[in-house]
Amino acid sequence: MNKPEAVAEGLMLENVTFDELKIGRKASLVRALTQKDIELFAAMSGDVNPAHMDPDFAKNNIFHGIVGQGFWSGSLISAILGTILPGPGTIYLEQDMKFKKPVRIGDRLTASVTVRSKRADKPIVTFDCACVNGNGETVLEGVATVLAPTAKIRVARPDMPEVEIQNHDFYRETIDDCLKMPPVRTAVVHPVQADVIEAVAQAASEKLIIPVLIGPRVRIEAAALAAKIDLSNWELIDTEHSQAAADKAAEMAASGKVCAIMKGSLHTEELLSAIVPSTSGLRTAHRISHAYVMSVPAYHKPLIVTDAAINIAPDVSMKAEICQNAVNLWHVLFGNNKIPKVAILAAVETINPRMQATLDAAALCKMVDRGQITGCVIDGPLAFDNAINLEAAKEKSIVSNVAGDADILVVPDIEAGNILAKQLTFFGNADAAGIVLGARVPIILTSRADNLRARLMSCALAVKMSAARQEGKVK
Repeated sequence: MNKPEAVAEGLMLENVTFDELKIGRKASLVRALTQKDIELFAAMSGDVNPAHMDPDFAKNNIFHGIVGQGFWSGSLISAILGTILPGPGTIYLEQDMKFKKPVRIGDRLTASVTVRSKRADKPIVTFDCACVNGNGETVLEGVATVLAPTAKIRVARPDMPEVEIQNHDFYRETIDDCLKMPPVRTAVVHPVQADVIEAVAQAASEKLIIPVLIGPRVRIEAAALAAKIDLSNWELIDTEHSQAAADKAAEMAASGKVCAIMKGSLHTEELLSAIVPSTSGLRTAHRISHAYVMSVPAYHKPLIVTDAAINIAPDVSMKAEICQNAVNLWHVLFGNNKIPKVAILAAVETINPRMQATLDAAALCKMVDRGQITGCVIDGPLAFDNAINLEAAKEKSIVSNVAGDADILVVPDIEAGNILAKQLTFFGNADAAGIVLGARVPIILTSRADNLRARLMSCALAVKMSAARQEGKVK
């Protein structure tokens, strides 16, 4: 096959030089937006705007559904300029774009560039650019300026890279798996804000919980009215204030009338003050502790961070129980065929007698050796980077089965846990589903900043833990 035929067959790329370009010359290509395009563009650019990635979020925005990233359309213009007109040798100088309409999955766009003008003193060319959908509507228009090639170039068209999207949504998989289990009768404590009522309604519609609303009736009904939620199918227990609601929830849980407790619009310490005392009837042989089950886009698997909400400055014996609670949760979620890797975090990865966190880490590792903590492999002290990044561990010559691949991070104290989890959430776009472990019933601990996805996952964790307790898998 000769070169012109190879160009015609798309096997080679051939440019159009500056001298060959004529005013009005046009080139175009046609592409249809797919779900994979959105995912690939998000993976490449980091643009995980929920308008593109989250159907539940997107259905409530101005477009009422998922739309593609604007610059996906813009990239089609770049493809034409770089491979067709002018083609190889082109250098992008400037681009002006106006996004006129959204592009939805399945929309078939015709992208085109047309020579508008040429400079007389330099090989600089301006193009009119447009993307038009199948209805003839312009979704993008603009002007591009390029430095056009002056020499003829013919090159073999590079093979397209093969990219596989592995988009395992652990949260969604866990929530869906709960459909195999009966919904958990759940005391929702002081749900006096519309967003809490909305989350409860969504959890009920997902068949995760059967809500029992506990709190001031007038305020709960006002919140439901604001949320446009019908309460008629749910039990509502009227109490005077939030503390009375927490006490009533603890009483119902202790007597077996509910199998989970969900935090509503009250402070965490107020809820726990009704649960933690030995007189509540909810204590077990285990210490009560908190855990976040996190979905972190930059990490290769789910991550448990503990304790970020309850135990303020735990000593080594407390940390052992916090660790065991987290390990038990991990096994409930992932089964007993694998062993979780637990990293005990500190500021450094070596033992320093002046840093208590490093001494505690060493002791916890020995407690695993002696069977005082079971069901896991453990290492520490490990700095955060060593715990979650294999290259960082190798750089410091750390030989460990845990470093760079941790499933569970045990933090030194509540401040470290709280800061770490919130950094991952707000800077790392992570989701954090909170749950309280070690009581006779799971406690769904949500934050006002949590999105719906995290709230639902917290409910799913309670479903899983409640079922495991009833089956005797967790004591």
